[in-house]
Amino acid sequence: MRPGTRRPKLLDLFCCAGGAAVGYERAGFDVTGVDKEPQPNYPCHFVQADALTLDAAFIAGFDAIHASPPCQHYSDLAKRNGNAEDWPDLVDDTRTMLQATGKPWVIENVEGAPLRSPIVLCGTMFPGLRVIRHRLFEANFPIAQPHHIPHAEHPRCHTLDKRKGHYGKTCEWTDYVSVNGGGNCSVAAARDAMGIDWMTKREINEAIPPAYAEYVGRQLMRHLRGETHGKDRVKRAHTPLFEAACG
Repeated sequence: MRPGTRRPKLLDLFCCAGGAAVGYERAGFDVTGVDKEPQPNYPCHFVQADALTLDAAFIAGFDAIHASPPCQHYSDLAKRNGNAEDWPDLVDDTRTMLQATGKPWVIENVEGAPLRSPIVLCGTMFPGLRVIRHRLFEANFPIAQPHHIPHAEHPRCHTLDKRKGHYGKTCEWTDYVSVNGGGNCSVAAARDAMGIDWMTKREINEAIPPAYAEYVGRQLMRHLRGETHGKDRVKRAHTPLFEAACG
């Protein structure tokens, strides 16, 4: 498929509040989200449905698919608590469904999820982000791992924990923050750090920064256009964000 005047249509499965959706929109896609739960803050067209039981005729109307199946089963927290089985294990079922569509697809999830040959994205790879949030991306088309600050060089995060040595020495508006249920920063600072201004704290705890999906989405767009990738890296798109991430 070669996009012409219309924007290619992307189906955003398990969409939650739409961190990925905004990134794909910035990359040039017309996005429709699907989730079992109501998502009143989702910023694109939304359909409430079970992502794994969608009608094939509905899926056929899209050019590409992104899926973010629930991550709790694979999370470090579930491993520490020993309750991973309390959460659905949907990555393999999602992959099987996506493969059957014959379309380009992406699966996103946390470290520990059973993704195949994924790339890893982190907030340290993107100028303007101030969050350490590792996410894996598997796709059935080439995605280049960006040149980035090594993970061993993560900056310290702002903290509200008085037991930590750097308590009182950081600022939530200039330093990195950890956006999770622990509440180490204000909602406003979490939104600023993630590049998200429309979500509640509960929603942003589960989201990916739009910059991640924009990075993947620009490579997906090149794939749809039939443009080839280099052996070790993609040709840079003409945006400062993409060029900075690629190095």
